[in-house]
Amino acid sequence: MARELVYTGFMSLDGVVDSPGGTAEGHRSGGWVMDTEFVPEAYSLKGEELAETTALLFGRRSYEAFAPLWRDSEDHAAYKDLPKYVLSSSLTDDDLVDGWGPTTILRSDDDVEKLKQTDGGAIFIHGSAELARRLSDADLIDRYNLLVFPVLLGAGKSLFARSDRDKQQLRLRDSATYSNGVAKLVYDVVH
Repeated sequence: MARELVYTGFMSLDGVVDSPGGTAEGHRSGGWVMDTEFVPEAYSLKGEELAETTALLFGRRSYEAFAPLWRDSEDHAAYKDLPKYVLSSSLTDDDLVDGWGPTTILRSDDDVEKLKQTDGGAIFIHGSAELARRLSDADLIDRYNLLVFPVLLGAGKSLFARSDRDKQQLRLRDSATYSNGVAKLVYDVVH
């Protein structure tokens, strides 16, 4: 049985995933997650994911942003020893962050497909919008764990491609809404 590849992230109602936590990525409305009233239960999905995550997959830019921060973060200590994978054509072993557990560079969608055939549990993609679009277009993503925020951003990186492609059917696995207007939507991709 293939390992499940899960995209998890924060998304605006109009599908933008760019700069949820700050301005580092450059979106002019960066930090939009922090502008929404904090309701702890709205983030329970993130804690549930920690228990389920057996590996992490990043695109190069997200790896370079997350690795130095998460390596020393108490909130992400559970990720330290998990296997990590970075899909990149340009990253080298010398570019990898020291002290953050085992990291393997993948070079192609085929490498991701081969990873999914190995033994182990769910592989989670955090951030990495371009990677998620690419792997979605290649029919490699199995589930979306989304926290949808009550904000319209207009421009920014979208989780989903705007290109004409074959329809992809999703099946709702779990959902919830919270007092701050955030909606949890967990969808399985019907392959």
